[in-house]
Amino acid sequence: MLTLRDVWVEYGDRIILERVDLDVTAGSFVSIVGPSGAGKSTLLRVILGQEQATRGSIMLDGAPLPPECGPDRGVVFQRYSVFPHLTVLGNVVFGLECAEAPLFARLFGSRRKAAEAQAAEMLAAVGLGDSLHLYPAQMSGGMQQRLAIAQALIKRPRILLLDEPFGALDPGIRADMHALITRLWQQYDLTVIMVTHDIREAFSLGTRVLALDKRRHDPHAPHRFGATAVYDLPLDKKKASSESPAAQAGAAA
Repeated sequence: MLTLRDVWVEYGDRIILERVDLDVTAGSFVSIVGPSGAGKSTLLRVILGQEQATRGSIMLDGAPLPPECGPDRGVVFQRYSVFPHLTVLGNVVFGLECAEAPLFARLFGSRRKAAEAQAAEMLAAVGLGDSLHLYPAQMSGGMQQRLAIAQALIKRPRILLLDEPFGALDPGIRADMHALITRLWQQYDLTVIMVTHDIREAFSLGTRVLALDKRRHDPHAPHRFGATAVYDLPLDKKKASSESPAAQAGAAA
């Protein structure tokens, strides 16, 4: 589905990523780990289209990946990317308005009702069906992150990019978010690429763990070498299972 070949990212004489080769199959859940400064978030931004590779190629279904963010890719950041002046429902409807009315980003009449119904369905899927008229300031961190996930999924992207999405959450809320993202991954047939510093989280959620780091180090010029994939570990997991969640949790334990 997604192919990266000899991808480099350089800022002047500073090399962030070098010789990154990666194949991502549809429906996989790729966890990306590595030390701080290893280019994990940079790689995610390149796939998103927020940043351009200095050299190399990125292909989606055999065609060059568009060099800008598109509806085929959704993203959730660690910091909640929600609009504080809009309600929960308004936050999610806004994505549909931008797509269907790009000039003014406003829908009216039956088109707006249809967008609100679609947004309400998505919010119910992430557990916010009873919070449609709240504002972000009235919500907990976990609720705001659920809202950010709903924003990312409302356009039905094929690829969901997660950049440390649960790092700021308390352990209990984080466990709930793990269950949520696993369910959404299966329910919406997503391909997920997640950056995390939490090794346990990477192995618990992913069907594959990719470690980024520098293969070469020069103490006199540390900026002259970039990170690449040093480990690529496929995990023996299936995307869907007939077992109950409790049985799956017991097997994982």
